[in-house]
Amino acid sequence: MIKRTLQIGSPCHLKCANSQLVLSYRHVKGMETIPDKSVPIEDIGMLVLEHQQITITHYLLDQLVNNNVAVITCNDTHHPTGMLLPLEGNTIQSERFRAQIEASEPLKKQLWQQTVKCKIANQAAVLQRWDIKNKLLVNLSQAVLSGDTGGCEATAAAYYWQNLFPPAWLFFRRRDGIPPNNLLNYGYAILRAIVARAIVGAGLLPTLGIFHRNRYNAYCLADDIMEPYRPFVDMVVRGIIDETSHVKVLTQEFKTRLLNVATVDVMLNGEKSPLMVATQRTAASVARCFAGEQRKILYPEMA
Repeated sequence: MIKRTLQIGSPCHLKCANSQLVLSYRHVKGMETIPDKSVPIEDIGMLVLEHQQITITHYLLDQLVNNNVAVITCNDTHHPTGMLLPLEGNTIQSERFRAQIEASEPLKKQLWQQTVKCKIANQAAVLQRWDIKNKLLVNLSQAVLSGDTGGCEATAAAYYWQNLFPPAWLFFRRRDGIPPNNLLNYGYAILRAIVARAIVGAGLLPTLGIFHRNRYNAYCLADDIMEPYRPFVDMVVRGIIDETSHVKVLTQEFKTRLLNVATVDVMLNGEKSPLMVATQRTAASVARCFAGEQRKILYPEMA
């Protein structure tokens, strides 16, 4: 079942009552007369807390993590900065932890090869949607070696970012770069939370990646597995700049469109699936690969 993504962007108090997330304005000056709103916790997949004056009860946080809800906190510029996930996300978690830790280097290199191939193929599909030449990427996706020792991902990225946006934008992909980097950053942060939630739900450690290795990164596996999903965010951002060049400010409309990436249809094993559901199936397939039950990760294609 597709879970809901909730974004709270105004001062309020959040609590739990009868297994419902309750949003209350009773103690907010000027908003006291607004009636309480509630949502069943079991229906929530992700909760984004954007306003600095939101208060929340510990009991609600406990109920959210017990239901594998990814709780995302944002800074005063409304950009995601933190994430809360459950420590226990699966009934056979310890067994899957062991399989993940003991995974051989050849297996991880093969899984990374699959990851890069799918990412480049999806990047090629994005370019094709805007009638941008993509033959180089199509060829690169078929040339990826085990562990991507030939550097196909980097070669593809250089071409992709040079051509994805119109030349007038003079775009260079960098986290602290000029717009629409701000839109990409927000979208990727949301995507990372969706994938991390799926990984924990599959009983895996998000810290131990198959390629990414950073002593300061608690979500290396999420950063690995989200790679083939990134082009779905890119597609949303490209659609936005086709409509307007005023993207310096991350407006509520832009955030809503990027949050809705969770419901975008993707093709998974020949069937359409909402992206959030697809990430769960991808994470489950990764767990099976670590356990030796299969050798291929189930990754998405453009629908």
